[in-house]
Amino acid sequence: MFEDAVGLPAEVAGWFARRTWQPVPWSAAELVEAKRGRTVSVVLPALNEEGTVAGVVSAVRAAGELVDEVVVMDGGCTDRTAERAVAAGARVVRLDEALPGLAPRPGKGEVLWRSLAATRGDLIVFVDADLVEVGPEVVVGLVGPLLTEPGVQLVKGFYRRPLRMATTEHRSGGGRVTELMARPLLARFAPQLSGVVQPLGGEYAARRDLLARLPFAGGYGVEIALLMDTFRLAGLDAIGQVDLGVRKHRNRDLADLGVMASEILAVVLDRAGVDPGPRPVDLVQFAEGEPAGSGWFPVVRRVERTGRGPMRDTLTSR
Repeated sequence: MFEDAVGLPAEVAGWFARRTWQPVPWSAAELVEAKRGRTVSVVLPALNEEGTVAGVVSAVRAAGELVDEVVVMDGGCTDRTAERAVAAGARVVRLDEALPGLAPRPGKGEVLWRSLAATRGDLIVFVDADLVEVGPEVVVGLVGPLLTEPGVQLVKGFYRRPLRMATTEHRSGGGRVTELMARPLLARFAPQLSGVVQPLGGEYAARRDLLARLPFAGGYGVEIALLMDTFRLAGLDAIGQVDLGVRKHRNRDLADLGVMASEILAVVLDRAGVDPGPRPVDLVQFAEGEPAGSGWFPVVRRVERTGRGPMRDTLTSR
C-alpha cells in the first residue's frame, strides 16, 4: 500500500520497502548468535523519572545476553531516579562523570552526546526512561537490522502513540510535534526522509563509529539532527526503521511542546543551510492569569541553539 501511495517519490517507496521491518522478525536468541563478538550498550537518558525508570531498565535487561550494559544517564535528577535505576540493575552516570573537566550544558542532546564517553558498546541503543508498558522487544527490534544488515547504520523505532490525558487515553494523537512541525519541515527540506514514520522518536540505535562522527544538537532537536546528518553522511539506505508496537509515555503540555517545536525548527533550518548559526530565539507564549477570567499575560522562554561537535574530535583533543 505504501508503494502505491499517490505522489510518493519512487526513491522513498523503494527505501520503505527495503528498510522497514514490521513486525519485528527476530528473536533475542537469534540476535545473540548474530552478535559475533559485537557488544550492545543501552542508554536511558533520564531527568526525574523515578516512577518509570526501573520498569524500563527491567524491560531492557529482559533481553538477556543481547545487552552487554545498561547505562542511565542522569541529566540532573533531583528525585530517586538514580537509586531506583541502580536497584533495577543499571549503572548510573552523572553528566559531570562523563568527560570530567568539561562543564555540562543543559538539554537532552548533551546527555546523549556524553553517553558516547560513558559506554563501551559497538552498538548503542537509546531508550527514553519515561516509557510505560515496555518490553525487551524495544531492544530486539532496534538492534536487529544493525546485526543482520551490514549497510544499516541508524535504526529508528516507530509505533502508535496514544494521547494520554488525566483520566482518558486516545488511541492516537501523541505525536503532535511530529505531525505539526517535523513532518512538514522534512517534506520541504529533506523529502527523501519523508518515509520515516517517527523522525523525533526517542527509541533508536546506531553504530558507535557513526555516532562518533556526528555533531549532536543540544536540545530536543537532537533526534531529527542525527537523522538528517546520517542521511547527509551515509545516504538513505544507511537508515532503517522497525515497528515497535505501541509507545506510551508522559505527554507534555502545549507550552512545552512549543519550545520543543522551536528547537526542532532551528535544527532543521540549520541543517538545510537556511538559517545556520547558534543565535537564540525568544519564544513568546501566553498564559491565563489566576483566577480564571483575570486576563492573559506573556511568558518569554529563551530557546538556545547549542550543540556539540563530533565526539571523535573531542576525545582526540583531550
